[in-house]
Amino acid sequence: MASESDFFSSRNTVNSLSENEKNQTMNYLEAIKAFARTTYKSIYVIDYEKKGFEYVSENPLFLCGHTAKEVQQLGYAFYFKYVVEDDLDLLLKINTIGFDFYEKIPVEQRIYHTISYDFHLKNPDGKIILINQKLTPVYLTNTGKIWKAICIISLSSEKKSGNIKIYKKGDNKIFEYDLEGSFWKTLDKITLTNREKEVLQFSIRGYTIGEISEAIFVSSDTVKFHRRKLFAKLGVANISEAIAYATNNNILI
Repeated sequence: MASESDFFSSRNTVNSLSENEKNQTMNYLEAIKAFARTTYKSIYVIDYEKKGFEYVSENPLFLCGHTAKEVQQLGYAFYFKYVVEDDLDLLLKINTIGFDFYEKIPVEQRIYHTISYDFHLKNPDGKIILINQKLTPVYLTNTGKIWKAICIISLSSEKKSGNIKIYKKGDNKIFEYDLEGSFWKTLDKITLTNREKEVLQFSIRGYTIGEISEAIFVSSDTVKFHRRKLFAKLGVANISEAIAYATNNNILI
């Protein structure tokens, strides 16, 4: 039977912190709170020393009817209450393989990695949603263990849970975990043409096809052509899915 402690790997136990490590964090939550006010996404901070949530934003996507304070107090018990059973096992697996991967990264490069994955949340009204979660370190200990990490949650553009990927800042490679074969594989990051990026960026801003055509001085048919190419590259069916996919997978960075 899984328990909350299963989310905290013994290999990443943070027992004590030096004064230098503690001084890293002075007022850092104010910056995270400011960021949370600018986005629809849900944000929370994990403290691996205290084994709980240090901060949970007010954004309602992730809260399942609770207040942010209630979710913060629940900590990892929140997952046991609201994640569907199969996906709870998935989250425990991600926790294990994520730290396995992380331990193989040179200490000085660990801060630059982000893990992304999708899982289902069941709301009190019975509605189940598929969300994407990205976790990246904020502070490491002197020995390279994750002390604090930020998680950003948005609606997933995928059709099912899993989709476990690790990105490194400034690297065009993506590491994707094959759940059936239980191994990591390396993928080339999807690249868009400048025109495809323009169409996507204007679409994110709410422009219609006609408005995009006027903004970039091409015909509406040309905009439609680039949208079709964009959908094919991303494996999506419409512009809403394209925006979600590009956002979740850092395509525009």
